[in-house]
Amino acid sequence: MAKPIALTSGEPAGIGPDITLKAWLLRRELNVPSFYLIGDRYLLERRAKVLGIDIEIVDASPEKSDRIFPEALPVVGCGVAATAEPGFPDASSAPLATSSIRQAVNDVAAGKASAVVTNPIAKSVLYRAGFKHPGHTEYLAELAAGGGPIPHPVMMLWSPELAVVPATIHLSLRAAIETLSSDLIVQTGRIVAAELASRFGIVRPRIAISGLNPHAGEDGALGTEDQTIIAPAVATLRSEQIDVRGPLPADTMFHAAARQNYDCAICMYHDQALIPIKTLAFDSAVNVTLGLPFIRTSPDHGTAFDIAGSGKANPSSLIAALKLAARMAGTSGP
Repeated sequence: MAKPIALTSGEPAGIGPDITLKAWLLRRELNVPSFYLIGDRYLLERRAKVLGIDIEIVDASPEKSDRIFPEALPVVGCGVAATAEPGFPDASSAPLATSSIRQAVNDVAAGKASAVVTNPIAKSVLYRAGFKHPGHTEYLAELAAGGGPIPHPVMMLWSPELAVVPATIHLSLRAAIETLSSDLIVQTGRIVAAELASRFGIVRPRIAISGLNPHAGEDGALGTEDQTIIAPAVATLRSEQIDVRGPLPADTMFHAAARQNYDCAICMYHDQALIPIKTLAFDSAVNVTLGLPFIRTSPDHGTAFDIAGSGKANPSSLIAALKLAARMAGTSGP
């Protein structure tokens, strides 16, 4: 029997509680896989009252959550009480967010959960509390290391219409260009190819690699990075029998006909990857972390403080993240 998914609380003042409640309410209608929330039951009860949702929420253990899930929303405590109100993070926000992430990773490592799905966090709130990582991805990589070598995490944004990977992630455009290297592209390409095969069941993944400059540099007329950094990386990946092509002009990679020619696009910087997928699948795209020893997905949106507690939050991306996590867990086996 499949193990449940460990869902983190995310930022308690954001829409994480709203979409968690809505996802559970839609469990039968949309065939949402079994999950338990790691967090504070009283926070969820308060939010349900604000939203006018009549729902049973019960304390549980990971082992018992599957039996509880059909009739009630199971919550596994993490020792932190949340006092934040919708839209207003407070001193409880960061401790709850980080504690729930840490416990979710521990639960998967202990075989209590099949995957980690993370609700949105507010990085600015975490930074003010002394959080030292750029975001979820880097924190998860450190937790996965357990004191050993830290794995190289790769951020994939996935939807039925398009899957993209930014080779450089949360960096300024100037810093992204300075950081970009052939070795980084090769390492990213290897991880993407391996996990599309092992986690997504694609026997021979097809990978498209974008150029950095307009028209992929126009043979050096518009910049040399495509020739000196990206093309050598493509050649190395091809020599390893990975089905990859590029560098391709980014402005012609994402129309419908072009997307039929690859399973994932590796782009050179954050917005080059995220603009097309958020245009095509804003409410349904899922953030997937590749390169970790466990499965992790997340909704592809933020905390939306402005609509927290209003009833307007859309649970579609969270439900997609839960479904993809379950699919990946099934594909990769026990």
